Amino acid sequence: MYEELVKRFMQKVTKYSQEDHDKIEKAAYYANLKHENQKRKSGEPYIIHPLAVAETLIQMNMDADTVCAGLLHDVIEDTDTSEENITELFGKNVCELVQGVTKIANIKNLSKSAQEAETIRKMFIATSKNMPVIIIKLADKLHNMRTLQYMDPTRAKEIASDCLDIYAPLADRLGISWMKAELEDLSLKTLKPDTYQYIQDYLLSKQGEFDKYLETIKKKISNACINAGIKGIKITSRSKHTYSIYMKMKKRRKEIDEIFDILGVRVICNTVPECYTLVGIIHQLWPPMEGRFKDYIAMPKANNYQSLHTTIMTMNGVILEVQIRTYEMDQIAEYGVASHWVYKASLGGAQSSQSWVNMDSQQLSRIASKLKTWNNEIEQSESFMDDIKSELLKDTIYVFTPKGQAIELPVGATALDFAYTIHTEIGNQTVSAKANGSIIPLGQPLQNTQVIEIITQKNAHPRVSWLKYAHTTSARRKIRAWLNKYDENLLIEKNIIAHKKDVEAAIASEPAASQAPQELADSDIVRQVNNDSTKSTITVAKNRNIMISIAQCCNPVPGDAIVGYISRGRGIIVHKADCPNLAHMSEIDQRKIEVEWETAAETVTRRFMVTSKRTQDLFSEIEGALRNHSGHLVAGSLIDDEMGNLVGTFTVECDNEESFKKVVKSIRSIPNVIKIAPAPMN
Repeated sequence: MYEELVKRFMQKVTKYSQEDHDKIEKAAYYANLKHENQKRKSGEPYIIHPLAVAETLIQMNMDADTVCAGLLHDVIEDTDTSEENITELFGKNVCELVQGVTKIANIKNLSKSAQEAETIRKMFIATSKNMPVIIIKLADKLHNMRTLQYMDPTRAKEIASDCLDIYAPLADRLGISWMKAELEDLSLKTLKPDTYQYIQDYLLSKQGEFDKYLETIKKKISNACINAGIKGIKITSRSKHTYSIYMKMKKRRKEIDEIFDILGVRVICNTVPECYTLVGIIHQLWPPMEGRFKDYIAMPKANNYQSLHTTIMTMNGVILEVQIRTYEMDQIAEYGVASHWVYKASLGGAQSSQSWVNMDSQQLSRIASKLKTWNNEIEQSESFMDDIKSELLKDTIYVFTPKGQAIELPVGATALDFAYTIHTEIGNQTVSAKANGSIIPLGQPLQNTQVIEIITQKNAHPRVSWLKYAHTTSARRKIRAWLNKYDENLLIEKNIIAHKKDVEAAIASEPAASQAPQELADSDIVRQVNNDSTKSTITVAKNRNIMISIAQCCNPVPGDAIVGYISRGRGIIVHKADCPNLAHMSEIDQRKIEVEWETAAETVTRRFMVTSKRTQDLFSEIEGALRNHSGHLVAGSLIDDEMGNLVGTFTVECDNEESFKKVVKSIRSIPNVIKIAPAPMN
């Protein structure tokens, strides 16, 4: 029906072998046949969408199987095509790719948001086995975002928000910079159309001025390179993309005409030594701005991005960012993981029927490994999404063990996250941490390239307050698992802390079982040990469980005052403290229990000074005193005084004031300690 559209598409399929060309053509006509009676929201024939997805994949130099899967990605979901049909016609690999991007829909008892979360989870699991799945999905999302104006406005905003939360960061994490920028711009266009248009109008009004200015800059750099004997360079220029400018305005709280670093120049050369030479040449032309030089060649970003960045002050006080990289680095910067697939051409210049060769990539293996780990650990879609957003899609840092092993962590990660990344038991037995040799708070965000040392004690263990300090979902999960297993007074689930004594009291107040067979008796309660905190339960009367869930009537969120209600058969239901429905619940006074958000755990933090005779054991002795009273050392430093004694300043954390008093008493009893005195908090 729309064969002409397919013909025009096939004119763009020029780089493939005849065998691959024929396979792509077969998939294009098959997709056209299956979608022939379908329309998009725009009223256009549906085949336009899979053709656009496939065109993006061709632009990214993906192999024939991936292009075929792009053409067929909706046929299982939207037509009568079966997986067996795809396998028979196009092979097992194409079928697996199509399966990986097929949405999960119409699942009973799942909301639309839960269905979407489960679909993303399914896609990530498939990606861990077959990386092109995620590239197909991104190409699919890109075209949908390009045509978002035809969607219902409310639904369009939901899609755009998901794009900013998931897909644009994912493109960035995979190093596909051009796609990340376009997805961000398209999201902003939908979510804040007035702001988007305001920035666009400003850039358009300045385009002539910007172009003239950038041409002058490029000419000066080019002439300087010729004089230095550097040949074969390529110089490009651009203004930053719209979303990037919007974020600069938002963070700095400035109007667009107050943002001076919105222009950029990129210099592409042949070798790494030339990159560093070019930095010197550019700094001779214009003065660099202090603290704005970044060497991503020596220390690449987590997505394998490499480049030198410097910011200079040019004519008339205009601030300009210059990026310097090799041609190979530029290819990786633009296409990310997709650049690790290299099309093999046979001798004589003819294109090989063999498709793509997956080049070794640490980034690919890291992502695949993390996805497989999450697949094994996480069973709830919401938890999976939290992990995706907080860990995989965030910017990362690299810190080092004392032996020089590099550990990748998300920005914001703390010493506790580091400890649990090394090993669960190291995390559980942490008492303090050092960064570059100095004691640091357990909740202090780590900095890139720090050397981190974790100090452990065999009898140490996690505390509820650690849930505030751990940044990664993985570390928090392990802390909750230990507390649920060993702390007899707590039940922690869904970021809620329920006090077991309150649960027992509520159940004990219920009528006897003979009077009400569905009710629970205090004697029936048995603590169940479970290593997965997402499944933590209290087993009651022959495997009946008390679990924690959020009330749908008031939907409390972290920060809200909350109260728990022991329901019959549904466990602990957490309501807002002011939820009007509480007044209408049966036996509310007996069934209401104390609950709190896990981040709300209160502790006592104190800072004091210790004067001691010279000894090498002062730190360990103070740590021992803290450990004996369930406290821990947050920070500490030692200096010599004029008398030849040691003066230490320590910040400690204890469960309560009484515990702190016991710690002070223990420190006073240390033989070498001369005196202890309060110190002002920083």
